[in-house]
Amino acid sequence: MRDRYTITERLDAGGMAEVFRGVAESMEGFKKAVAIKRVLPNLTKNQKFVAMFLDEARLSLFLQHANIVQVFDISKTPDNAYFLVMEYVDGCNLKALIDRQKQRGKRLEAAHTIYLMTECCKALNYAHVLEHPETGEPLGIVHRDISPPNILLSKNGEVKLVDFGLAKANSQIESTDPGVVKGKFSYLSPEAASGVEVDHRADVFAVGIILWEMFTGRRLFHGDTDYQTVELVRQARVPSIQALNPEIEPELEQVVRKALALNPDDRYQHAADLGDALSQYLFSRRMKVTARDIAQLVRDTQIEQMRKRSSAPKESVIDALINDEVQRLSSLVGQEEAAAATASGTQTGEGSLSLDPSHFVDTSAWATDLGIDSSADHQAALRRAQPAPPERPSPVPRPAPASEVESLSSMLEPDRTGVHAQRGSTTVIVAIVVLLLIAAAAGAFVVTQVL
Repeated sequence: MRDRYTITERLDAGGMAEVFRGVAESMEGFKKAVAIKRVLPNLTKNQKFVAMFLDEARLSLFLQHANIVQVFDISKTPDNAYFLVMEYVDGCNLKALIDRQKQRGKRLEAAHTIYLMTECCKALNYAHVLEHPETGEPLGIVHRDISPPNILLSKNGEVKLVDFGLAKANSQIESTDPGVVKGKFSYLSPEAASGVEVDHRADVFAVGIILWEMFTGRRLFHGDTDYQTVELVRQARVPSIQALNPEIEPELEQVVRKALALNPDDRYQHAADLGDALSQYLFSRRMKVTARDIAQLVRDTQIEQMRKRSSAPKESVIDALINDEVQRLSSLVGQEEAAAATASGTQTGEGSLSLDPSHFVDTSAWATDLGIDSSADHQAALRRAQPAPPERPSPVPRPAPASEVESLSSMLEPDRTGVHAQRGSTTVIVAIVVLLLIAAAAGAFVVTQVL
């Protein structure tokens, strides 16, 4: 029997998927916190994307490493919504950590940066050399999307890479799907930006980009447009780190520059080689960094994130999901209403409004508001369709209040309703007024005779 999943909190959303925190409950009642990633509906309409997503998602099930977020399950709903159920990492991602340091006016210490990227290299090397468990053939996994949001940090100081399953599909999706690869160009390798087939050395280049940015506090390849960013990546011109941060020694800068070599053959040939070079620098400088140091940074970032969430408007996760579904159905409801209006002959639009006088108080005013043709011929047709105005009656005594008239009408004609009741009410009022006038005239005549 499959686990039953319950969503408890929305964690993040992007141009490709949204992530929720959830609980997986097994048949025996055991519960476990999980992360549930829902692929956005507009992407599932692309069959090519779905095929690649499923292939890579199944491939991610092979990955079992301490520095990689494990994928537990791949699910699909009857309406073709795809979900990945993954290990939940209680902490933050590297982007949030970097943003928190900038908020405090600081850069992450070089030793902490080296430790984080060394842990990433462990995960990448494992994936790059992984073999199929049954055939023994190399799987040739390349992440292709190493960037700060895809590096998760737990509150215990663990470093874990995520999105191995979506990376390949993300990098190869057709350009006709907007928003899929937007924002990812800054971490491409030159060969990927040039449309050349990439291998595991593209991931080494991406780690080099992150090292350069964390050491300098600036973006390396970031143009005003995606096209400009891609051009910067293709040229792979790397400014001096020491010129921007004198604390970085030449030996460490050389490590970064080798990772960022334009020609893949000039880079570190394996992620393990880059990891060894970074570790060697730490050991040679007697720098001590452990998971405990990272945990302290993560806790500070988590506290800031909790503060921001507490001040943000509250939103129910279930309500959010329902709203997402309602938004997807809203266009269908609109089509149904339009179809019903067309069938009944009441569809609104230019030249198709009903000319029934009961629908309009002043057709000339409505024509401007509703966008009806204001030509002379059309206005003439409207005037012909509207009934002639009644003659102005002679002044008469002010009638009784409406409440009294309605009460009198209901007593005299209890069985009449609608228009007939209104006509009957008018007749009674006129009769009463005539009787009052006659009585007044008779009284005046009697008084005259007496005098």
